[in-house]
Amino acid sequence: MPLYDYFCPSNNQKVEVMHSMNQEVKTWGDVCKLAKCETGNTPEDAPVRRLLSAPRLSVPTSDSDYKSVGMSKLVKRDQGVYENVTAKDGEDRIVYR
Repeated sequence: MPLYDYFCPSNNQKVEVMHSMNQEVKTWGDVCKLAKCETGNTPEDAPVRRLLSAPRLSVPTSDSDYKSVGMSKLVKRDQGVYENVTAKDGEDRIVYR
């Protein structure tokens, strides 16, 4: 599920919550329920607006990271020869030509 940032002008607070893309969040009470926090002195029906935020990308940094997300990493060994370095342990590594 994606993360969204919401801002409440009534209390100048920004809250990050996770919910489905189809769910509409319009009030401070909705945001607090999703964030599992108290509404405080702000009325539950106070309007909120969703903020634009940069997407969070996960970039694999090791061979095991590639393998755990179901991807393969090929490394060039010789001219025209590539080796799958993410092959499971105990399996023969596959060489592509």
